[in-house]
Amino acid sequence: MSLKRHIPFLRWSFLRVVTGTRSLTTTGQIGDGREAAAVDYVLSHARAGDIDDVLARLDEFAYEQSLLINIGDEKGVLLDAAVQRVNPALALELGTYCGYGALRIARAAPSARIYSVELAEANADNARQIWAHAGVADRITCVVGTIGDGGRTLDALTARHGFAAGALDFLFLDHDKDAYLPDLHSILDRGWLHPGSVVVADNVKLPGAPRYREYMRAQQGTRWDTVEHKTHVEYQSLLPDLVLESTFLG
Repeated sequence: MSLKRHIPFLRWSFLRVVTGTRSLTTTGQIGDGREAAAVDYVLSHARAGDIDDVLARLDEFAYEQSLLINIGDEKGVLLDAAVQRVNPALALELGTYCGYGALRIARAAPSARIYSVELAEANADNARQIWAHAGVADRITCVVGTIGDGGRTLDALTARHGFAAGALDFLFLDHDKDAYLPDLHSILDRGWLHPGSVVVADNVKLPGAPRYREYMRAQQGTRWDTVEHKTHVEYQSLLPDLVLESTFLG
């Protein structure tokens, strides 16, 4: 691994992420066009219909061109393993970004129907292009909205996409870290999870989701069984991170 890959502070695109926090929270993008550039890179470099190659080219772009804030290759292996363990029929992702996480879920669970909720229409458009190029657009649906919008997105998932009590097998949290816990509670209130459903949460250490982590620790062995995976922030090996994998006990 090159020094720039190991030490993120040497990469301008990493520093731009730090300075682009305001843009990220309001638009869902860093603000320098890297997300659209990632789509162009995939469409011009990845083999059409090859999900492995599309994921590899996204990782390549994030390492060599501009840092992306999807789960990445190192933590992605943890996501893959959790999905394979559950083998979900129905999976929900919160935070689409460029579509990377949903792609990994689709690859790990070829029979799953996957829904991804995304705040930004621009991100949704980008992800749909990438999913189509990978050949999985028929299995992944992006719903533009947020779980915390007063119930509109939850109602849409129920009315249009068949979400019902006990139907959700797998949930991936990779959106606004402050929203992890309230959004999980909203989903629990709908009764969509069943005993054995699994929730995977990225970036629990950095940028951090402390209230979510505290909740899972307090509920350990009663409502949830959680494993904390020590890992690194995406696309580098210096900054530590945590991925939480929680099995719902009912």
